[in-house]
Amino acid sequence: MSNQIPLKNIEPETVEYDLYQKRKKIYTRRISGFFQSIRTKMLWVLMLGYFLTPWINFHDRQGVFFDLPSRQFHIFGVTFWPQDFVLLAGLLIISAFALFLLTTLFGRVWCGYTCPQTVWTMIFMWIEEKTEGSRNQRIKLDKEPMSKSKFYKKFSKHSLWILFSWLTGLTFVGYFTPVRELAIEFFTFDANLWAYFWIAFFTGATYLFAGWMREQVCTFMCPYSRFQSVMFDNNTLVISYDAARGEGRGARKKGVNPKDVGLGDCIDCNQCVHVCPAGIDIRDGLQYECIGCALCVDACDDVMDKMGYARGLVSYTTENRLEGKKTTIMRPKAIGYGIAVLVMIIAFSFFVGDREPLGLDVLKDRNRLYNQTPSGMIENIYTVKIINMDQSKHTFILSVEGLDQLNMIGRKKFVVNSGEVRAIPLSIQVPPHVIQEQKNTISFTVKSIDPSYEASKTTESRFIGPVTK
Repeated sequence: MSNQIPLKNIEPETVEYDLYQKRKKIYTRRISGFFQSIRTKMLWVLMLGYFLTPWINFHDRQGVFFDLPSRQFHIFGVTFWPQDFVLLAGLLIISAFALFLLTTLFGRVWCGYTCPQTVWTMIFMWIEEKTEGSRNQRIKLDKEPMSKSKFYKKFSKHSLWILFSWLTGLTFVGYFTPVRELAIEFFTFDANLWAYFWIAFFTGATYLFAGWMREQVCTFMCPYSRFQSVMFDNNTLVISYDAARGEGRGARKKGVNPKDVGLGDCIDCNQCVHVCPAGIDIRDGLQYECIGCALCVDACDDVMDKMGYARGLVSYTTENRLEGKKTTIMRPKAIGYGIAVLVMIIAFSFFVGDREPLGLDVLKDRNRLYNQTPSGMIENIYTVKIINMDQSKHTFILSVEGLDQLNMIGRKKFVVNSGEVRAIPLSIQVPPHVIQEQKNTISFTVKSIDPSYEASKTTESRFIGPVTK
């Protein structure tokens, strides 16, 4: 008898995967309800704010205007200069931590209600429904061969998409170029070529992202959907399906007690899937594609009302609540984020309140360290820049101190217009016997003499003299 184990050659099964699958179009069903009403109101607020803000004037100037060539940001009477960009960085950091706090407490409510991608996608979906019909009508229309009716509907939809995208691009550029002049110059072909380029760019980007890509932007392009889960915990408010109550699923007649037929409350109608803009099934659990829009909550509540069941099969809840545990809102992570946001807001408010709308820069001539005049005086050459960041022009007095018998040669009184950087060449002369060191500290001070405007600024510089023995 042979002790050898018989061998058999088995070819492995080959499985092919398509890594570049074609996007499956999502046909969403229109739904009304409590959360949809909130989203609609937020949409109106954000749309009106975005499109109307650049048209609002403040003190005879566009209220919000980012003047990049002049490096000035005008926001309702306050002008920010490049030296104020640290405040912009602080504002962005505060916004980031506020988003972290919001996500820790309430999940992805930012994505579901206020994210520009979500808001613009809602507008495009509304246009699509108005031109092509309901969900079932759109599915049927796409399966039909091209006809006069289908061409008209498709043409109407894409025309309105492009028009709205163009309005978006024009408005965006209007924050950086005077919007009233831009709107006229665009049609008279007098606008700058860069203006035409950026309007076309943002028109195309809006049309592509909100019209064609939609949920793919959130799923594959947005980094927030990838790392937001690290801020979740068992007490985070998220949209969830109550599997203990809903399973097992199955159809039944209205008014039937699910326990009598051995079923859960879910009638497996798939309405929660049909209304989802991301095309996911919330009953499969929490997924990173979910943007927290709560459309599935409104859809499920509507079905529960019709069946005579209690609402909340799909709802805003926490994992602890689903497991019958107590939900804790004030937890260490949330408290930490809250304290950080509060401290940064206080610091930001202090720096903004302490900010003076007056700037002073002193540049010493580097070609020669010092000159000796025919009268024997030691002379240094400077360029003083006075920056008036206020909304009105003011009169200023310039003075210098720091050395005995110091004499400033040049004008001392200046009128500086709003937003102007006034460059002033001047020289400082000092007798040689006063200079005790090679480098001497002097102070330049500019002060307003207008009774209604009290502002002053002091900047130190160096006065260079002969080397002392």
